[in-house]
Amino acid sequence: MLNKETQILVNKGEMLPLMEEFYTIQGEGYHTGTAAYFIRVGGCDVGCHWCDVKESWNADLHPPTSVETIVTNAKKYAKTIVITGGEPLTWDMNPITKQLKNAGLHVHIETSGAYDVTGTWDWFCLSPKKNKLPVESAYAIANELKVIIHNKHDFIFAEEQAEKTNKNAILFLQPEWSKKEEMTPLIVDYVMNNPKWRVSLQTHKYLNIP
Repeated sequence: MLNKETQILVNKGEMLPLMEEFYTIQGEGYHTGTAAYFIRVGGCDVGCHWCDVKESWNADLHPPTSVETIVTNAKKYAKTIVITGGEPLTWDMNPITKQLKNAGLHVHIETSGAYDVTGTWDWFCLSPKKNKLPVESAYAIANELKVIIHNKHDFIFAEEQAEKTNKNAILFLQPEWSKKEEMTPLIVDYVMNNPKWRVSLQTHKYLNIP
């Protein structure tokens, strides 16, 4: 249980439940293969059964950390910062993105878009989930739409989401890791027949890096 003062700072986004932070290679989507510093924020109630970071769901397990401390660490490593989760838009992203931008950094987010958009973003990766669909403003500003394919019905869901997303967004289909052997060939065929889409893979897992 947080004390009252800490809870106020968390509510303002001046502290965030920090799960982990690390410098690595972006493994997915448009920026695959590029160096980036990842900030993983705890807290998510979207509840995807196949989520590979379920330990991020309970924000209470992750220490509230000042955004000043997070930014100080981030700017030591990279020009590109990726904020992910959990679901980062659970929290007010304005304080951290303001400080990151003031430090001259490029700021990306990976989000389900399930909550109101806060923060200033150089790249907005929207990965919608059936359990809790994105807010309209997330569809409107998405640079990238990344739909996870766990079963054949997800292709229908992907097309539904593409219809809602702005026309400039780059469209990706990505196999859910535990189903990659089954779904990857289907995704390849689908993209060949529907070339507005691109294939995304979790290349960091193939490379055995974080």
